[in-house]
Amino acid sequence: MHKRRGIIVARDAIVLKRMTRPVQEAFVPDGDMAEEQGEEFHLHDVLVTFKACLSQDNELRLDEYLRGWKALIKFMNSLGTVFSFVSTDAVNKIGILERLRKQSGPGDPGSMQAMVWAELTAKRVNFKMAPSTDTEASGTRTFLRLHRALLWLRLFLERLQNSAPDGRTSIMCAEAYKESLAQHHPWFIQKVASVAFYTLPSRKVFFEAMHAGTDDEVISLLQEALPALTMVYDVAQKFYEQNDLLDLP
Repeated sequence: MHKRRGIIVARDAIVLKRMTRPVQEAFVPDGDMAEEQGEEFHLHDVLVTFKACLSQDNELRLDEYLRGWKALIKFMNSLGTVFSFVSTDAVNKIGILERLRKQSGPGDPGSMQAMVWAELTAKRVNFKMAPSTDTEASGTRTFLRLHRALLWLRLFLERLQNSAPDGRTSIMCAEAYKESLAQHHPWFIQKVASVAFYTLPSRKVFFEAMHAGTDDEVISLLQEALPALTMVYDVAQKFYEQNDLLDLP
């Protein structure tokens, strides 16, 4: 029993080290991604990319989804290292999905649903065990991790949108985290996150980082962007729920 517990603690310590180190060390992006990450964040980019994510029949376009995530990572990184426990892991997950996209055949429709069905058919999705350190995770599992993090960001941005000028961002972020990612993180990562949230800048700094104009203009753009983000989240949530994929290890 003690030996098993020691293995779990050691494994989780490795995960924590990976999640809290700087993004640049965790994954070296290819040319396109490196160039995009060097650009300034604009909230409008999130609106455009997430609006383009869904086809008319609600197929979730992976390329647009990943572009939307890259924009969100630029936003997190513009605020310093406080969100590195999420952004580091997100960059790694984007890298995995982009490599899988490059390996797909010419007939691949490029949707999340098509990727998941292909992996389920090929029995590439492990329902019992998390991937080992020398085995790359399936696209299905990798997408799920980004999906969970997207809920946290959405809940936080909703609170930010509806907050008073003197609202405490640390409380908003902690509440959003508790309702989302905390349910999937071990206790010590939750502790790291809770400490990091105390260092968050003011609402004013967050709004300035969005590069969308005045406070009223930022709020107006958030009112447009968040429904688009929510629609994408809901489509993925429903699909994963219907196929019993929400609890993949």
